[in-house]
Amino acid sequence: MPTPPPTGPLVTRDTLAAQLRELGIRTGETLLVHSSLSSLGWVCGGAVTVVHGLLDALGPDGTLVVPTQSGDLSDPALWSNPPVPEEWWERIRSAMPVYDPLITPSLGVGVIPETVRRWPGALRSAHPHTSFAALGPRATEIVEGHAPDCRLGEHSPLGRLERLDARVLLLGAGYDTCTSFHLAEYRVPAPRVEVGRPAPGGGWEVLTEVSIDSEGFDELGHDFERDRPVVRGKVGAADVRLFPVRDAVAYAERWLALHRPRAEEILHPPA
Repeated sequence: MPTPPPTGPLVTRDTLAAQLRELGIRTGETLLVHSSLSSLGWVCGGAVTVVHGLLDALGPDGTLVVPTQSGDLSDPALWSNPPVPEEWWERIRSAMPVYDPLITPSLGVGVIPETVRRWPGALRSAHPHTSFAALGPRATEIVEGHAPDCRLGEHSPLGRLERLDARVLLLGAGYDTCTSFHLAEYRVPAPRVEVGRPAPGGGWEVLTEVSIDSEGFDELGHDFERDRPVVRGKVGAADVRLFPVRDAVAYAERWLALHRPRAEEILHPPA
């Protein structure tokens, strides 16, 4: 049976950049993008075209930022999709490669962030689990100094994006992907969790971090969009949202304290 033709719409670099400008993307701004390539329609050139279109809309003075997380460099005792046998845990910990911002691939954030990560001139932050990559004149300012014990808090690129009045673009992605909400988790009472990973100098290290959890972010996003000005529109076939990082974090602080109170305690992973 022949493969049916794509339903479209056809998305090109020019149409994508034009629709982003119509949405309100400003030349020279700093933009944190969460994205889904498949939501856009039939993109001529795939993820490379999307990155070109974003950079065209931002212009040479704009800065594009994406999450480039690598959660596979984590404690196998916590893996659930899929889990691995307990008798493998120690061997995996001893053999797991150390994070390298130049070559460690991103995982679970889509092909567009991975394309940005590999783009000429892209810079990437140093956290081995929750890094961000950036392209543009403010890239160094945004990604440098990502503290090893601060996944998505004040000393991560999110804190800098908030101070720079950056905006978030959800490009076919839902509020469950909105990392800015995690910054709010660092400002309300939250449990601490022991986080394991390969140590830069060899061996295995365990750090104590704020526990982050995206459960309920869809509901949080729904309420945020109801109560605060959020630009809504379409790019290709994708539903898009555009809003300031600062607004999202401030709203999430109040929402989380009310809807998801959490005790301050240290959570220990399996041995």
